[in-house]
Amino acid sequence: MSIIAVAAVGIVAVLLAVQMKGVKGEYGTYISIAAGMFIFFYGLQKLESVLRVIEEIQTAIKMNNIYFSTMIKMVGVTYIGEFASAICKDSGCSFLGNQIEIFGKLSILALSAPVVLALLDTLEMFLG
Repeated sequence: MSIIAVAAVGIVAVLLAVQMKGVKGEYGTYISIAAGMFIFFYGLQKLESVLRVIEEIQTAIKMNNIYFSTMIKMVGVTYIGEFASAICKDSGCSFLGNQIEIFGKLSILALSAPVVLALLDTLEMFLG
């Protein structure tokens, strides 16, 4: 499936959701969530091929595994956080969606702290 098919699924889901909101509002939300989950899990399949390429790059440049795993965790936190936040905002709970975004940003900051400390140690070694 390509981006055209995913876009078509999204457009059809939006059109159905708009029609259903006139009948029963919650059905439109359910359709949007179902389409979002479909696209989310399809995106995870695409991520697998990206991970293989990154692993090949990692072995070619002898990158430390810690940095690689941290980067993947940060991408995952971003992807899941944005997905959950968008669902909450589309459902009318923008406060909750904003809180999820803030938590995601704080999680990324916590994940990146060891990498920043390692970078500072490296700079200190070169400058000191």
